[in-house]
Amino acid sequence: MIITAFPVGFFAGLFGIGGGLITVPFLFFIFEALGIDKNYLMHLAVGTSFAIIIPTSVVSVYTHNKHKSVDPNIVKTYGLFVIIGVLLGTTFAATAKTKLLVVFFTIVVFCLGTYMLINSNQQKISKNKFKLHFRFIFGLISGFISAPMGIGGAVMNVPILKYFGYPIKKAIGTAATIGFIIALCGAIGFLYSGSILNIKLPLSIGFINLPAFLIFIPITMFMARIGANSAHMIDKKKLQVYFGVFLYFIGTIFIYRYLGL
Repeated sequence: MIITAFPVGFFAGLFGIGGGLITVPFLFFIFEALGIDKNYLMHLAVGTSFAIIIPTSVVSVYTHNKHKSVDPNIVKTYGLFVIIGVLLGTTFAATAKTKLLVVFFTIVVFCLGTYMLINSNQQKISKNKFKLHFRFIFGLISGFISAPMGIGGAVMNVPILKYFGYPIKKAIGTAATIGFIIALCGAIGFLYSGSILNIKLPLSIGFINLPAFLIFIPITMFMARIGANSAHMIDKKKLQVYFGVFLYFIGTIFIYRYLGL
């Protein structure tokens, strides 16, 4: 857990993600090795991931906000629709098949990674307007997909915001803020659902594992600050390429782990 926490925190700050893309698979492996009930391995990994993302996102958002890379208008309107999507996704996660969710998510990750790489050399700012109906549609989708996967949604929200004309650094900062909203709602949802189902998992409250939460928090918060500061020292075109490669890397890990390829 200690070793995993360092890259999780750094990438959370660098790319504006909550770290769930890395945290969930590693927590899954750890809980599996510890003999946790296999029926609830993913639930516990996802719920704990959301809890870990909350303080990590606070540090990331604070740092990005200092660099004026957070758009409050998008957070207020788009964030509301994201919350609705998270609530629906959290409810759906209780009965959804893990492999089906991973297959869909992996496809999305590869598509977004391709988009980031193809558009890495695009110099002009997009003229597409992020109108209310687009915020509603994409907010529901990103929130719904993020909930069962235990992620902050930046893998979707960064490319979405960039498509609608936001520079990559502004998109990352704003996505990090929205990621905090997703994590807070997701953690509450998994804490509540685990309690309602009366699941008795070792050293856990609902679907949140306390030892993992306490170990990850101080390390990820420290590394998130380093990652967020690093994002503002890297050329924006290179940062976008790195983000695209990162998505491909995560997508490949998910394929090999869950599909057994």
